[in-house]
Amino acid sequence: MSFDPRSRTAIHWLAATAGLAALSWEVIWQIKSTLALGVSAWGTALTLAVTMGGMSIGSVLMGRALKGKVIARPVRLYGVLELVTGVAGLFLNAAFRAVENLDTQVYASAPESASLVHILGIAAALGVPTICMGATLPVLGLVARQFRTSIAVLYGLNTMGAAAGAMFAAFLLIPQFGVTHASWLVAAINMAVGIFAWLLGPGAPVVDEESDRPRFHPQLKPAAEAMIVLATGFATFALEVAWFRSLTSAFHSTTEAFAVMLAAVLAGLGLAAGLAPTFKRMKAPLGSLVGWAGILVLLVTPLVERFDRVVYFDLQPVSLNWFFMTFFVIGAPVMLLGVALPWILDDQNSPRKWGVLYAFNTFAAIVGSLAAAWLLLPTIGFARTAWLAGIVVAAAGITAAPRRSRLFLCASAVMALAIAFVFESGVGRTRVQGHLAYDATKDHKPNSVTKILEFYEGPEATVAAVDYATGGRGLVIDGFVAAAQHGAEEIAYARYMAWMGHLPMLLHPDPKDALVICFGTGQTLNAVRQENPASLDIVDINPRVLKLAHNFPANQGVLEDPRVRKIVMDGRAYMRRADKMYDVITLEPMPPNFAGVNALYSREFYQLARKKLRPHGMIAQWVPFHIVGPHYAASIVKTFQEAFPNAIMWLSQPGRTGIILGSMDENPPLGTAWPGFARAGVRDMGEDEIIQAMQLDREGVRRFGASGEIITDDNQLLAYGKSVDAYYAPSSQLDENFARMEQAKTADGTQ
Repeated sequence: MSFDPRSRTAIHWLAATAGLAALSWEVIWQIKSTLALGVSAWGTALTLAVTMGGMSIGSVLMGRALKGKVIARPVRLYGVLELVTGVAGLFLNAAFRAVENLDTQVYASAPESASLVHILGIAAALGVPTICMGATLPVLGLVARQFRTSIAVLYGLNTMGAAAGAMFAAFLLIPQFGVTHASWLVAAINMAVGIFAWLLGPGAPVVDEESDRPRFHPQLKPAAEAMIVLATGFATFALEVAWFRSLTSAFHSTTEAFAVMLAAVLAGLGLAAGLAPTFKRMKAPLGSLVGWAGILVLLVTPLVERFDRVVYFDLQPVSLNWFFMTFFVIGAPVMLLGVALPWILDDQNSPRKWGVLYAFNTFAAIVGSLAAAWLLLPTIGFARTAWLAGIVVAAAGITAAPRRSRLFLCASAVMALAIAFVFESGVGRTRVQGHLAYDATKDHKPNSVTKILEFYEGPEATVAAVDYATGGRGLVIDGFVAAAQHGAEEIAYARYMAWMGHLPMLLHPDPKDALVICFGTGQTLNAVRQENPASLDIVDINPRVLKLAHNFPANQGVLEDPRVRKIVMDGRAYMRRADKMYDVITLEPMPPNFAGVNALYSREFYQLARKKLRPHGMIAQWVPFHIVGPHYAASIVKTFQEAFPNAIMWLSQPGRTGIILGSMDENPPLGTAWPGFARAGVRDMGEDEIIQAMQLDREGVRRFGASGEIITDDNQLLAYGKSVDAYYAPSSQLDENFARMEQAKTADGTQ
């Protein structure tokens, strides 16, 4: 039978397109799992473990199933797996709704079983598609044989497609179509790949495990191959955790930044797989290449540590610059790491071996990511975690390298480790990362850090309490100054944090039970306490933020008050799970474009908040005019007022930070009465000053929000696919926000 080379081109495109769909699914799965179970390091790790574990199981099962079988048209089997993945995607919403409902029910009756529900729920929701994805790997090997190409090439194209998929989902699919329609489109892509693969099947010769077998000459023995597959799988994902923790301090923890960083890593891995056959033809020793990968990991880590020094948000286009800057630094070691698996897969001669080796790699990846996040970062920090990954890879490579090369590689590895040690930047000891967090020993700027009071790296985030030259103190989370206790000359700027607590309490006739979501430096929680509620609950996702509370005297030791109950959990998940009702809810989360924060500004969140508030209940929400552009500020206000029509806008001067407040009652208009002034309390503003700071009444709020759109869990308006300048708003956008507020004060737009 003659072979049409165009069929090989077609299968190359199919492999790349399937990879694009696979990473698009991973982005969507992460969104759906955080909405169903809450944002948490545990949930993220669980979703990754289920995804990689399912792929590992699928590859092993398919490899065993194909052993000794005659597969006339393996490309058709590949198509069936893609079809099943696509069909499973159509049931994604229903699956995660069931997981969320189960989580709520189990938490109410047996909260200690919540972790088991997470594991079983995510496994049930993602089991079928992830197993099918993993099962495609051994089949891809037979397809490569059928179409007279290399499994390394197909693996590389699939991974390059995955790199495109990370960007495709974040910058096009979700912002244009929303999560639900994006999942339907990705399912359609899977089905289109499956149908086309089925139609392509008759165009190539029949193969089985024994026919058309190329002549294999593996460089390494099976034990050495397994060692390298395990070492590179472990290191790649451990480095992803460690390096990403540092890079987010430069880029901030935005969904856009994560998509760019992931795409840079996947692009390196994909290019490496494509280069593997070339390296083999050049007779390059695989062990030496892996050894150099470990050495380069050690050498580039000091550069990764200093990324916050060179990244600026005024670079345009931001995402493209971020991608190339990231790839420029980490591309070389990632590419050498990525050569190993496709090289070794290409040396095998059976689906069973392909499946087992891929399973080894994915299992090691799970171990690497979990060990890095939960063990290594908290104990030795991200830089030393990267060193350890580099040492593991270098050791595996040196062991497998030709004897004549080992001494030189050993000496190079020792020298690289020495360089990494000497040029370590002192993160956590002499400096914290971030644009406003400078080196305590070198910088002398007005907002520079003069002392690091306390520092933690953990699975949730890197957090630090620091002293500034101004006399203030800051809480730095992943390089972002999340909250601050200002010095005497800046105290007016900090007022809004306290008034996030005072205002809703003063508007309520008799607030007994209050809930504060997000602790920060504790000034909001303390302000609520100063209004004398009977009970006060604080919910924060990061236990280390609560551990830093004693560094901020402005909170007056609020966590020691017996009325205060500390809850470590995602705030939205807590409200869904808990039975307790509240009179006041107030929250000041991280910036709206940070990963997971859209869930605290969406219609669904405000609807949930209404269910947790008693009659006369009040809610206060932060509106960061200095961070979001005009359209997004209007959208936040419009979404809030849809759930709480009786709303007002209060503005903290001179920082011009907005607080929007809403009431469960339709009447009287909010802001016309402040019953809390009749109660005792500790406040730093007088009654007249407080009332004058109210900028917009109910109708003014409606006019301000009219140009916005409703934020939902589905459209992810604040999180996905928006240019970063919409969030890190230049002064012109900040001024426009307040110009629009002035216009909204009167019906005709006059001041």
